[in-house]
Amino acid sequence: MVRQTRDEIMRQHGYAVTSTVYIPEALELYRQGNYVLVLIDVEGDARVAQAEKLCDEVRHENPDQKIAFLCNYRVAITSDCPDEIIRAEFNPRAMIEGVEKIIGWK
Repeated sequence: MVRQTRDEIMRQHGYAVTSTVYIPEALELYRQGNYVLVLIDVEGDARVAQAEKLCDEVRHENPDQKIAFLCNYRVAITSDCPDEIIRAEFNPRAMIEGVEKIIGWK
């Protein structure tokens, strides 16, 4: 439900969104598309390793791809893989502002 809500918030702010909860599917979707930003939602400390693996695989495909993790502060301080960390803590405004900053829309 959280993913669907975040997707809808992004769409309401003019972003085209492709999302999945499955890492293998995420990489396949990435290969099929052209993305300005890959936003990886990291839910909890246990998911950091999976998010970093996906980040590394996307970087292998395209070293110039912008990648951000959407996560809480505790998770954010444990990773150096993405270009940016968006610390939204279920705050839609913070999420959108973080995305806009990363892609240079504001």
